Amino acid sequence: MTRQRRTFTPEFKLQLVKLYENGKSRADIAREYDITPSALDRWIKNHQETGSFSAKDNRTEEENEMARLRKENQRLLMENDIFKASGADHGTKINVIRNNTHKYSVSAMCAVLDIPTSTYYYHADLSGKREKKVEEIALTKEIASIFKESRNNYGTRKIKKELMRLSKPKQVSRRRIGRIMNELGLVSNYTVAQFKPYKSSCNEAPVKNELKREFNQEEQLAVIVSDLTYVRVGKKWHYVCLFVDLFNREIIGYSAGKNKSAELVYQAISSIQANLHDVKMFHTDRGKEFDNKLISEALETFGIQRSLSMKGCPYDNAVAEATFKVFKTEFANQAHFTSLEQLALELGDYVHWFNNLRIHGTLGYLTPVEFKLQPL
Repeated sequence: MTRQRRTFTPEFKLQLVKLYENGKSRADIAREYDITPSALDRWIKNHQETGSFSAKDNRTEEENEMARLRKENQRLLMENDIFKASGADHGTKINVIRNNTHKYSVSAMCAVLDIPTSTYYYHADLSGKREKKVEEIALTKEIASIFKESRNNYGTRKIKKELMRLSKPKQVSRRRIGRIMNELGLVSNYTVAQFKPYKSSCNEAPVKNELKREFNQEEQLAVIVSDLTYVRVGKKWHYVCLFVDLFNREIIGYSAGKNKSAELVYQAISSIQANLHDVKMFHTDRGKEFDNKLISEALETFGIQRSLSMKGCPYDNAVAEATFKVFKTEFANQAHFTSLEQLALELGDYVHWFNNLRIHGTLGYLTPVEFKLQPL
């Protein structure tokens, strides 16, 4: 591995020389301060002979003469290289200087071409500002596009991740993204205050919490969790049921209906496009729509183990609760539904976006489908 070049201040060099003079061994100094012994020897010699660590103060007369000749030769090469531009206009001279900064010093080229260095830097600054303006406009368009494609849901953290996922990745700070969002008036749906409804009482079924908050599962369909929420359709409340696979947080089943019932849950189970024999456990809260004869018979048919949260403890079903918070913020609270058919249609569209396009922080900012398709 190539050793990275480091720079040391005169104060640092003097400190190490003093340590050596006070009796600390050369080997210990080199090891503890991660420097080469030859560098330490050179600093000690320079300090003893000239009292200076500057290279020019420690050169011999012959070395100084060689350095002067090399500098003069470099200047002659430069003059010969850019002399043809000496009679050109300011714009041409500035371009010549800009194109040769990797070879010659700016001040030397300005002297040869007879223009003030301040003139060059003024034009260079204008050029830099123009480039930054073009870059800012492009970045602003990217941020606006990502925000729109997120359905007005992404904040600075996820937009930052999406910018890094572009074909030409862009490393941008969240502060800068936030500033541009403020300028564009982009406000994430997550900044809107939400109403928290009163929860009804639950049943007293003896079924235990078999999941025990083990929300990180390593196999697909090992554990699915579910919950219900309400959605306004016209002037009435309707309900949505979602099934989530804990393996990759994918919504694998869903339904919408007028009533909060076991039939709505059964309909969501029926929508799952997977072999239900692969499901090992089904976990929900203690709502009566989940713990009833219809659902129990369906679970027994496929050999699925039942698990219920403890009474009055939403944390036992935290993933489902979190998914519904996202669902309400990103979907239900942002739309106006006039019919159950419209709700079902737009619900299916949202689930597709959620699974295939929406990046998730808990999945390393991958979509559920991307996470599922990763090699084992």
